[in-house]
Amino acid sequence: MGDAFIRHIELLGYEKRFFPSQHYVYMFLVKWNDLSEKVVYRRFTEIYEFHKVLKEMFPIESGDINIENRIIPHLPAPKWFDGQRSTENRQGTLAEYCYTLVNLPHKISRCLHVVSFFKVRHDDMNPVTDSQIKKPEVFLLPKDSKQSLADITGPIVLQTYRAIADYEKSSTSEMALKAGDMVDVVEKSENGWWFCQLKNKQGWVPAAYLEPMDGPDESEEQQPNYAGEPYVVQKSYTAVEEDELTLKEGDTIEVIHKLLDGWWVIRKDETMGYYPSMYLQKAGEVNPVKSELRNRSAPPRRSTIRNAKSIHKQGRKQISQETYRRNSKKYIQSQRNMQRNSQNKASVIIEKNEPQENKAKAQPAVPPRPSKDLILNRCTEETRRKIL
Repeated sequence: MGDAFIRHIELLGYEKRFFPSQHYVYMFLVKWNDLSEKVVYRRFTEIYEFHKVLKEMFPIESGDINIENRIIPHLPAPKWFDGQRSTENRQGTLAEYCYTLVNLPHKISRCLHVVSFFKVRHDDMNPVTDSQIKKPEVFLLPKDSKQSLADITGPIVLQTYRAIADYEKSSTSEMALKAGDMVDVVEKSENGWWFCQLKNKQGWVPAAYLEPMDGPDESEEQQPNYAGEPYVVQKSYTAVEEDELTLKEGDTIEVIHKLLDGWWVIRKDETMGYYPSMYLQKAGEVNPVKSELRNRSAPPRRSTIRNAKSIHKQGRKQISQETYRRNSKKYIQSQRNMQRNSQNKASVIIEKNEPQENKAKAQPAVPPRPSKDLILNRCTEETRRKIL
């Protein structure tokens, strides 16, 4: 896979924060080339500094040499004091700026400066807060104001999901739910935590507590891959349910089924079971947030939710543990048979070649000694003298 680049940036709104002092940050939904979607928060002063550096990097495209060559969009400088009104009024300009930025030539839109600025930071996942100070206030951009060229060429339609049971949040970054609540899903993370918004609230919610309005969501999940993808355990976990696995940090396993609730079916040697995906890392990759995992808990599993009430008559089609085990063993056995057959074929070829290699080379035949009469009739005088 090539270098990462951004496919789309959408302004979701802004947030009013009170720590370490009152300020505003804009919320952006960033869609990447690997189909992942991340929410990032940036102050306008940061965005403007990013814009100035971008202009310095591309003086021709910024119009510094010839104004007629300018393709980098304009961005007004920040005011001496940015209040809520100016923050709100600037949303249209920022949304248009982001759309134009992503559609610039690749040397600009995919340069390291752009990619690095919109990558997820530690503060995006865990914003610095103080429990003694007022919580942040969220102001979402009205959907009616998003009708632009960006919506025509590549709209981002947030999916609406319904809560199947009550959920009490356990941290400030999460969002509590009541059974029947309708939420818009902004980001679906593989670890089973989804970033959602409900009216003026937003936060992380366990995917296991949500169901789509149009039917069971198993169609979104990948099919089992019994060949397995190699992963490395980044955090130890002790099994709680019978069908879970207990593993230690550093163990190497194979993922055979990735499920939406963040609990993947994995294989360790010939043993199968569930394990939290947020504690796994694909073999060969570097995890920059490994230290954060130690303070985060795995999301709840669908099977452990009590009093869950679905609006659908037909439930999700679940694969039993026995099916996983049977198919996985079948795959392992087929691989062993293939290896055994290939080894047998190789040994047969060697045996066939061995006799030819070990066979002694044929010696040339010794010609018969010529008779005396033949020598006297055909040889020279000198040769005839030797036999007389």
